Order: sequence, then structure tokens, then C-alpha cells
Amino acid sequence: MTDFKAIDFFRDDDLLVDPYPYFEAIRAEGPAWREPHHEVVMVTGYDEAMAIYSDTDTWSSCTAVTGPFPGFPVPLEGDDVSALIEEHRDELPMSDQLPTLDPPKHTDHRSLLLRLITPKRLKSNEEFMWRLADRQLDTFFDRGECEFIGEYASPFAMLVIADLLGVPEEDHERFEQALLHGTADHGAVGSISDDTMALSPLEYLYQQFTAYVEDRRQSPGHDVLTGLATATFPDGSTPDVIDVVRVAANLFAAGQETTVRLLSSALQLIGDDPELQRALRTQRDLIPNFVEETLRMESPVKGDFRLSKVPTKVGDLEVPAGTTVMLVNAAANRDPRRFDDPATFDLTRENARHHMAFGRGVHTCPGAPLARTEARVSLERLLDRTTDIRISESHHGPAGARRYHYVPTFILRGLTRLYLEFTPAEGGSASRP
Repeated sequence: MTDFKAIDFFRDDDLLVDPYPYFEAIRAEGPAWREPHHEVVMVTGYDEAMAIYSDTDTWSSCTAVTGPFPGFPVPLEGDDVSALIEEHRDELPMSDQLPTLDPPKHTDHRSLLLRLITPKRLKSNEEFMWRLADRQLDTFFDRGECEFIGEYASPFAMLVIADLLGVPEEDHERFEQALLHGTADHGAVGSISDDTMALSPLEYLYQQFTAYVEDRRQSPGHDVLTGLATATFPDGSTPDVIDVVRVAANLFAAGQETTVRLLSSALQLIGDDPELQRALRTQRDLIPNFVEETLRMESPVKGDFRLSKVPTKVGDLEVPAGTTVMLVNAAANRDPRRFDDPATFDLTRENARHHMAFGRGVHTCPGAPLARTEARVSLERLLDRTTDIRISESHHGPAGARRYHYVPTFILRGLTRLYLEFTPAEGGSASRP
């Protein structure tokens, strides 16, 4: 790549289609490199990123989803800016969201979320997934083609989370209309444009879950929403309604985004590689590792951000207090010190699951088991019900010269549309036993 230092990673839409040459260019500068446009330290080293994820004493997550924009509300001066962060963190966009919280508040709020994602609840939710996968496939199956993200991945991911959180089934259609058809505005997280992000971009979900939680606290039942409404912090205290609502809304929004990107990347790979598709059809036990290698190669989240509280070092780079750091997951997942031949998709890679697509440390995505199950169920049913899945050449061009559009953010990595064609299997409309 020529003159990579002239490229503004956070504003250049040329990097949306293929950011990996840029990542490799900055990796050549070392595992941590300060980009010149916004003074963000870009961390591409696997070990270095892992160390930062694990060190909550040195690093704050207050800017985890905003990075260098819009900047901290006040100058961060001095050798310890911890007090300034605590004093002004609520003025930052999305300051009420779980990924931006630091311990001990993060510990308490995450405990509420983990009350929802129990093995028993996940098992029940998986049973719903199998039924939902067939139901969603039935909406377009007879046509032999679909726009996979809009017709399957997005509604599937949204309704899985709705079921996990106990949203009454009679409300599912209302949620789908509001969240998938443009009547609820969720802001522009990580937009490469100059769009301003709202302090609270999840107002629709807040309204819905506030009503649910208040109702269940007044009239408890035996459902999931009652469990959510009556959950307590580790010390036994009862959270404010808004604290419960924020946790539910964050899982609802963030969980969908990751799953949709994972599913679309997986189907893009399958539709473009007949040999890979044949291997998965004939050896279904390869599907879990296929999911992990997909997450490694095409991390749905390009990176997370941290803010240094005190002076420190990342690799050989001196990092003053108040410095914004981007943990570039998508680059760390291709660190040759950790993964052999990292730019090659390896279906049987032994350490594929060591990726950090779901983050690491205290902020490891609690919905990771859910996303993995959603991907496995979806792939099983798609392979069961088809004999061939292909990328639509009329929409994306021929093999070797595909045309894809990617979401225009510096945080997320994923397609905006994926058009597929498929050959239904004989008896392929039958549901899973």
C-alpha cells in the first residue's frame, strides 16, 4: 500500500471494502502505532490487545464505542485522569451502555445480563431458533433466491433476542416493524461521516422495556420478563428500572448486530467457495470451527476503544494519560505471531477460537454463546434444505469480480446486502424433526 500514513482510517470509505492491506501496513510499524489524523494509537498486535483488554486499572472503557469522536468533554491533562473520566463520563455518547462502563459499575450491571443468559434459558431459546429458522426460510424458499440479510439474518437475529428476553410473541411483529423497517432511529455508531451521535440512541427499546419491567414488578408472573424485572445486583439490592432496561436494550441491539454480520459473512464465504460448501454439507461437525474461522477472518467488530487513565506503554510505544487507543480486533485476529498463515481461511485451524471477535477480559461479549448457536442453527437448516447455495451474479457480479457494499462505519464490518440463489433440496420444506 502506497503512502498509508496519508489515509484517514476513520473517514476514508475506500477502506470499507478491504481494510486488511491497511492493517498490514500499520502492523509493519509495530504492534502499536499512532495514526497522524486523530492521534489514535492503533493496536494490531494480538498479545498487546489482550493485555489492554485485561487491564481495567490502566484503561477505561468510557469511549469503547465512540473512539475519537466527538472527543472528551474536557481536556485530559495530568498523569492521572481517572477523576476527570468519572466526573465527565456521563456527558459522552452512549455513556449508559454496558460496553462503556468500568468496574465496579460494569460488574454489577453485567451480572444482570448473565441472569438472562443461563444454560437453561439458552437451551429453551435454541428450540425456538430451530422453529424460527424454518419459518423465516419459508418466506422466500419457493423463489429459490433471497436478499439474505433483510429476508433472513436481520429478522432471525431480532426475533431470537426477543424470545430470549421474553418479549411476548404477540409483540414480535410490532418490534419487527419498528426496528427493521425504519420507524425507530438507532443512531450512527462509528459512522465515517460527520453525523452526530445521540446520547441515547435506543429510546424505542427503552420505552418498550420500561413498560415491561414496570408491569412485571407490579404483577409478577412466571415468565422471563419477570425474572428480568426482579433480578438483583450481587449485593442483593434492587436495580432502578432504567438500569434493567438499559441492560435489556443493549443486549437486544448489540446482539443483533454481531449475529447479522456473522451470518452474512458465513453465507458470503459458502456461496463463493463450492469446495468449502461441499465440505460443510458432508461433514457437519466442521460447522462450529467454520463459525470460529469466519469470526477470525471477518470480525463483525473491527475494533474497540480504550482511554488511558495513566501513562503506560504498548509494545515500545509510550502512551500518555488521556490517549485514545483502538484495539483493532480485525488485525489482531490476523497477527502472524498468533495465527499461522493468517490471511488464509483454514476450515480446520486448531486455534481458530482464540480470535477476539467477541472482545476479551471483563467486556467479553456475554452474548457470544448465543451468536454461535444462531449461526450453527441457521447453517444447519440452510444446508439441510438446499443442495446448492450461490452468490447472485446479477447483483454482485461474477466470481473473481464481485461487487459488495459494506456498512459505512469504522467499528462494524459487514455487508449491507447479500443476494443469494439456491437449489431447494427434495422435501426441503420439511421442518427439523
